[in-house]
Amino acid sequence: MAVEAQELHVVFFPFLSHGHMIPTLHIARLFAARDNVKATIITTPLNMATFTKPNENSTETGAPIINIQVFKFPAKEAGLPDGCENPDQLSGPGMIKNFFKATEMLNEQLEQYLEKIRPDCLVADMFYPWATKCTSKFNIPRLVFHGFSCFSLCAQEVIRLHEPYNNVSSDDELFVLPSIPHEIQLTRLQIPEALRIEEESFLKSTINRVIESEVESYGVIVNSFYELEPDYAEFFTNELGRKAWNIGPVSVTNKSPDVKAIDKHECLKWLNSKKPNSVIYICFGSTARSIDPQLHEIAMGLESSGKQFIWVVRNKSNSNEEGKNEEVWLPPGFEQRTEGKGLIIRGWAPQVSILEHEAIGAFVTHCGWNSTLEGITAGVPMVTWPMFAEQFYNEKLVTEILKIGVPVGVKKWSMMPSVEDMIKGEAVEMALREIMDGKEVEEMRNRANKLKEMAWKAVEEGGSSYSDLSALINELRNYQSDQL
Repeated sequence: MAVEAQELHVVFFPFLSHGHMIPTLHIARLFAARDNVKATIITTPLNMATFTKPNENSTETGAPIINIQVFKFPAKEAGLPDGCENPDQLSGPGMIKNFFKATEMLNEQLEQYLEKIRPDCLVADMFYPWATKCTSKFNIPRLVFHGFSCFSLCAQEVIRLHEPYNNVSSDDELFVLPSIPHEIQLTRLQIPEALRIEEESFLKSTINRVIESEVESYGVIVNSFYELEPDYAEFFTNELGRKAWNIGPVSVTNKSPDVKAIDKHECLKWLNSKKPNSVIYICFGSTARSIDPQLHEIAMGLESSGKQFIWVVRNKSNSNEEGKNEEVWLPPGFEQRTEGKGLIIRGWAPQVSILEHEAIGAFVTHCGWNSTLEGITAGVPMVTWPMFAEQFYNEKLVTEILKIGVPVGVKKWSMMPSVEDMIKGEAVEMALREIMDGKEVEEMRNRANKLKEMAWKAVEEGGSSYSDLSALINELRNYQSDQL
């Protein structure tokens, strides 16, 4: 008679922003859905609702329940406003250093928790480089979660190792990324400024600490699937020497149980009246900042293109005079002229449900990896509009390697948009026309649909991502039994 495997307890510690917490929740649920695996997520009081709500739904649907451990967040001690527990609440990039300082102060609580609970593994976010030392004290394997694609992880590392930007004489001269399987070119302006300046900076030292802790860790969990970027899954492991498991796309098997409420969303009813592939969806994620003149140019480009659209505009409630604010960023009479043709959603939108709707023909995205992967999983071609983080690398993956997108033409990496670097309405119009009516649109749609099929197969039993997760769980079980 087979002996039942001992329970495996895996603890997840996401960075406290929406784009990191949601995929971590999805990963925790994938682990918890396996036999004899217990999953716990560490969070803070004001971020707890992100995890408790799905748990409430799980009790109704029979989905796995995730345990929640709450740590006190030292906002005041780090010089942050009281009650600030999420970088989305910061007034500007100047406060990000304080936020990181606060997260590092969680070190002591983590150590106490690990010593008391002794879990079998800690999956900690890339932005907690100090977590590797914490786990090593108790001989607990630490896995890193970046939330990046394999291609971005490889691009970031070859740029850090080889500094190819030193081989060009100006900021807008192209350089080739060395060693990697494809010939990919970037300019100095498209990589973080902190990487290309001589002096040490907060961002530069953070990136170096992240890489060092990753090298010392047990390995890396990647929210991607082998068939999407096989050359880079291989390069990351074989050339860069990292242990990695591709277990994505993690959102596919983690559909929100609250589908009925989403189905009633006004925009989905509106989409039901549209022809297949006739509507453009525009959304720049939860953290990207937009300035009024840029939004105005997007509106002008949209109107000139004559295309139907759903446009999600976030972070526009900074002014109390909301009516006055609208007049600034929208051309006068824009909504009246585009009535029936376009829909502006202010705030949250059910992005996955929108992208999966047959009426959506293209996705204008900031190239954050969560959004990019949702576009790929829905089989939708993209207009790429990167802003910061690793988004310029994701643009290259989408437009030049996968060939399922067109760039709008962003030239500069920046967390704070400026009028000087704005994309004009004409460029927006041109990209929209190309993605909807261009010569290569059919080939692009075919490629996007093939990737969609591969994504769904990867997470099914026997698929590459399902098997990678099984292999990881078995490895952790063996590690656990070796310690007994």
